[in-house]
Amino acid sequence: MQGKYILLSILNSGLIVFGQTLWKLGLVKTEEYSLRLVLSPLILAGVFVYGISTLLWLYILSELPFSTAYPLNSIAYVLSLFVGFFIFKEHIDLQKIFGTMLILAGVFYMTRG
Repeated sequence: MQGKYILLSILNSGLIVFGQTLWKLGLVKTEEYSLRLVLSPLILAGVFVYGISTLLWLYILSELPFSTAYPLNSIAYVLSLFVGFFIFKEHIDLQKIFGTMLILAGVFYMTRG
């Protein structure tokens, strides 16, 4: 597999996590579910970032087999662990660390070929 597509998949995962992070921040700042929530700058920015990631994902899917491309998206789980810890001050226990290591091992194993 070409390294270019691995890097693009990591970028795509980063965009997905960034978009979700913007959504979470927008939800934290808005106290009610209303039109105000949908029009929140953070929510709208998250939608925009998600749109970019979707376009990138379409390109990745056009170049890689589905069974290779899709598992590469699991890098998003790894990135979300860091976002949860550093931005949202969530507790990370050994179970989460071990699970994340298993995900990374699986992605590494799949991309070796």
